Amino acid sequence: MKPPVLLAALLLLPASVSSIPQPLPYSPRGPGPAPATLQALPTAAEDAGASVARPSWDWPLAPRPAVLRGFDPPPKPWLSGHRGVDLEAAGPAVDVVSPAAGTVSFVGVVVDRPVITIDHGTGLRSSFEPVVSPLAVGSAVAQGQVIGTTLPGHCPAAGCLHWGVRQGEDYVDPLQFVLDLRPSVLLPLHGSP
Repeated sequence: MKPPVLLAALLLLPASVSSIPQPLPYSPRGPGPAPATLQALPTAAEDAGASVARPSWDWPLAPRPAVLRGFDPPPKPWLSGHRGVDLEAAGPAVDVVSPAAGTVSFVGVVVDRPVITIDHGTGLRSSFEPVVSPLAVGSAVAQGQVIGTTLPGHCPAAGCLHWGVRQGEDYVDPLQFVLDLRPSVLLPLHGSP
């Protein structure tokens, strides 16, 4: 498509299609579908400033942890990178809770660290390490339910939890499920042209 035609096509899209931001998963094949757990917001034309994004998951640690290392996926899936976030725990043995309801799909050791994975449905899976868990594969978990306890060994800090989220085979930023990561947009003042 030629640029003027493409611009005209974008301008003709309904506001609800053209202005709702979609999360951008890491994928060598390009962006994938948006997670079903994020709530769509009214557009500025529908409801200017009356609501904010409300991600529907809980933090896996309480109180709300500091992010020690953010999501930094590699440009190619076989390269090194950081495919999740490291969260500061209040100590070396802290309860980890399921950020959303789901089913335990894996409990075991990967390389040298204990890992638990929760399948949240719609292709979304959360993995936590190093976490020791009494749960078995197939156990149903509720949002906010304790799924295990952190162990030392992932970060230099005494207490640290690595949280990764995959949508299908693509890694996505876990923080998009607990924070509004959309860029800020300045709107004109009321009465301004």
